[in-house]
Amino acid sequence: MRVEDILRHKGTDVATISPNATVMEAVEKMREIGAGALVVSTDTQPIAGIVSERDVVRAIAASGDSSLRAPVETIMTGSVVTCQPGDLITDIMTAMTENRFRHMPVEDGGRLAGIISIGDAVKNRLDELENEATNLRAYIATA
Repeated sequence: MRVEDILRHKGTDVATISPNATVMEAVEKMREIGAGALVVSTDTQPIAGIVSERDVVRAIAASGDSSLRAPVETIMTGSVVTCQPGDLITDIMTAMTENRFRHMPVEDGGRLAGIISIGDAVKNRLDELENEATNLRAYIATA
C-alpha cells in the first residue's frame, strides 16, 4: 500500500497556518478542526514547517503562557520530513517511529499534496491485515 492509496480515501485537504500567526491561533485552529498538527505555509513556501501539539507543550513548559502570543515560526519544527504519493506506507511508519513524529506532509512536484498521520498509517495497515486474514480463511475453507 502506498501514500496515494490513503490519500484517495482520506482526501488531500491539509490544515495550514501562517508562520506569523500566534501560537494561540494555531492552538485554536487545531482544536476547531480536531487536528494534532498544522503545516506552516507561506505563498512562496508550501511547507515552511510544521507545528504540533508537542511543539506547543514544549514552548509553554519553557516560557510559560507568554509563548501563546509568540509567532508560530518561533516554535515550529522547520526541518520537516516529507513523503511522496508513491512511497510505501511501511516506510512512512518506519520513518515516523524512528524520528518520533506523528504527522508527515505529502509533497508532490514541490506542492503540498496531503498529510499522513501515524493513525492513518496504522488504520491502513490493520485494514490490509484484516483483508489478508479474510482471504486466507476463504482459501482454507475452499481447499
